[in-house]
Amino acid sequence: QVQVVESGGGLVQAGGSLRLSCAASGSIFSVNAMGWYRQAPGKQRDLVATITSRGSTNYADSVKGRFTISRDNAKNTVYLQMNSLKPEDTAVYYCNAAVRVTTTYGLNDYWGQGTQVTVSS
Repeated sequence: QVQVVESGGGLVQAGGSLRLSCAASGSIFSVNAMGWYRQAPGKQRDLVATITSRGSTNYADSVKGRFTISRDNAKNTVYLQMNSLKPEDTAVYYCNAAVRVTTTYGLNDYWGQGTQVTVSS
């Protein structure tokens, strides 16, 4: 079993900052990549940022220059530092982990339960 748990969401004023954390645990042989996605009401779930175990990153155009994704491979944890937040950043943020499990060595995607980020204006 693999668990993915996000934390750090909350309410912040426009221009403020939040730092999200996501930890993967369980029967993990290795983590190939982790990423953050978000979904606002009535919208599709979109990529925010991803990072591979090698450190390669990818960002949505809407967050470039404001958000930074980082990782701690030893803890199977990723972070999303969100600065200069805007009301349009309001969404449920989901963590995804691409994990090679110990039971089969297969590569599977696991999702966290989501954490709410609300930015007021």
